[in-house]
Amino acid sequence: MQYLIGFAIALFIALTGVGAGTITVPILVLFLGVPAHIAVGIGLMFSAAVKLILAPAQIVRGNVAWRTLGYMLLGGLPGVLLGSLLLQHLVTANSQNLLNAILGIILVSTASWQIYYSFRPARRQTKPADRSHLLPWLMFPVGAEVGFSSAGAGALGSAALLGLTPLEPAQVVGTDILFGFTVSLIGSGAHWFAHADNPQLLLQLIAGGVFGALLGTMLSSRVPRRPLRCALCIWLFILGAQFLMNSYHVWAATR
Repeated sequence: MQYLIGFAIALFIALTGVGAGTITVPILVLFLGVPAHIAVGIGLMFSAAVKLILAPAQIVRGNVAWRTLGYMLLGGLPGVLLGSLLLQHLVTANSQNLLNAILGIILVSTASWQIYYSFRPARRQTKPADRSHLLPWLMFPVGAEVGFSSAGAGALGSAALLGLTPLEPAQVVGTDILFGFTVSLIGSGAHWFAHADNPQLLLQLIAGGVFGALLGTMLSSRVPRRPLRCALCIWLFILGAQFLMNSYHVWAATR
């Protein structure tokens, strides 16, 4: 089962561009019963592993805007460390139900944004002015969200690049993949040192994910991305709502 889950997640990442952490964490928590803080650590490590497969191709194709990536990391790296520390604080305080509720809110919010972005009216294609100097301020909360929940780097990073830089779409994808890889790698290191890991489960997910990423890369030009991405985001919205419902029932039972 774990190999199949890794394969399916990596396949959807390659086909839709939705981040690994956004998909991995709710699946591990709701379907495999993995504690939330362990699931977040695994999600970050799995994200880094999958994007390590995808990143070299983006570099070779010249799709990475290195100066823009530097601005993103300037805010994203401190943010991901802060988010990881906050998550470990909640775990130490034995606030598992609160953690699940926050993860549910993040999932619902991220999925809602993606659904809105998919259905928003088409705008006149004009390149925005280069305001990349604002990226460190925006990427700090994004990095914190990644460190806390392993979600958000792909969706929010792409939105920031599209709105604040004149990069071509291919450069947006390549730069965002490198950003997601770097913050996931740093965040996973923080979780690893905090012993929020399950090496056996992680290796099983990666073993399946390698084949999923390769297959998705080959099929990405043949499969329509937008409807598949929208359907996946609706499903993630439902999973986030399930997190919130479960947290409410636990809270109500303790009243």
